[in-house]
Amino acid sequence: MLNKRHLIFLSDVVSFTLTAFGGAQAHVGMMLKNFVMKRQYISEAELLELNALTQILPGPSSTQTLIGIAYKVGGLPIALTTFLIWVIPSAAIMCLAAISYTALGEGEKFEHILSFIQPIAVGIVGYAAFKFGRVILKTDTAYWLAASSLAATLILRNAYAFPILILIGGIISSAIDTPFEETQIRSKLFSKINPKKIAYFIGVLLFFAGLGAIINRTSPFSLPIRLFENFYRNGIMIFGGGQVLVPFMYTEFVDMKDYLTSDQFLAGYAVQQALPGPTFSFTSFVGAMTLKNAGYSIYGQVLGSVIAVVGINLPGLILVLFIVPFWNDLKKITRIKNSLSGINAVSVGFMGAAFILLIQPLGISITSVSLIVITFLLLVYTKVRTPVLIIAGVLLGLFS
Repeated sequence: MLNKRHLIFLSDVVSFTLTAFGGAQAHVGMMLKNFVMKRQYISEAELLELNALTQILPGPSSTQTLIGIAYKVGGLPIALTTFLIWVIPSAAIMCLAAISYTALGEGEKFEHILSFIQPIAVGIVGYAAFKFGRVILKTDTAYWLAASSLAATLILRNAYAFPILILIGGIISSAIDTPFEETQIRSKLFSKINPKKIAYFIGVLLFFAGLGAIINRTSPFSLPIRLFENFYRNGIMIFGGGQVLVPFMYTEFVDMKDYLTSDQFLAGYAVQQALPGPTFSFTSFVGAMTLKNAGYSIYGQVLGSVIAVVGINLPGLILVLFIVPFWNDLKKITRIKNSLSGINAVSVGFMGAAFILLIQPLGISITSVSLIVITFLLLVYTKVRTPVLIIAGVLLGLFS
């Protein structure tokens, strides 16, 4: 039953959703101001612990942190309602962007505008790689892991390399940084884990992977099912939030499977950067555009959007709601915390590879190189926000 406090909290979530620009780091700062200092829904320590938990879980960190706050405020119903409020607006806009892209087709003016905003989007990816690298790459091990993952991504050009590299990075950093101890803590933790929940979590992935393989690829149901498996699997493997989403999506959906073109991918990413809300809403565009390119109607594109958003977010949603109850034990395990540094270092390599891969289809021209460099420098040395840069790119395209 909703009470006054729940309604006030949900209204605050609506306000947060409409103003949450800037990615995961900015989102946490806004949560501290709005949900801790202003309303005191949770304590500052609880917020920091929730944020720490999302850093060692795959999936959208901002979304998971917000869901964790909502769960503490009103349990599962408020958590699920908060999730829908947070995800639906930006996902709907991204779906409309994909449909509008279809309507505009290959119009000359639209292509001219894209020629400005696509290099800006690449500059934003380069800035993300630089920013995360400066924070994360502080040891020789981290540098080697980042360089190795960058090289492996460029050489292998295979989406299935991502989970393997993440696993290797986590194992290496955990083995190097952790002493031999903690047996009792681990046994206490694992005694609280419900095997049925783990079986359900993995079973969803295996069911849709098997279903997609069994159904004939000429069937109208084949691509949507395979698409759900693709997004669900990526939702399990993406550590580090929305910035790491780009290399995963580009490698699998553009480079490997040709579900959409590089131009379409960059256009969608540019639109997403101008919106508040979760970076993972970019998947709404990718899913809609994938089914558009496969010949589906507008209704099919909406279906693709829903499949993408549910698939990419479901693993993180399940994980945070399952793990919060025994987080107090989990955070004591040094090996788990230490594996994060290796996972993050590998993710920096992924972002660097994405930057290189995204530059290639743009080609080398004075305009594209200048816009990439200017975008990067403005983000590094000024307080200009990414939405302002995207809007500036659109205006340049309109009036040049």
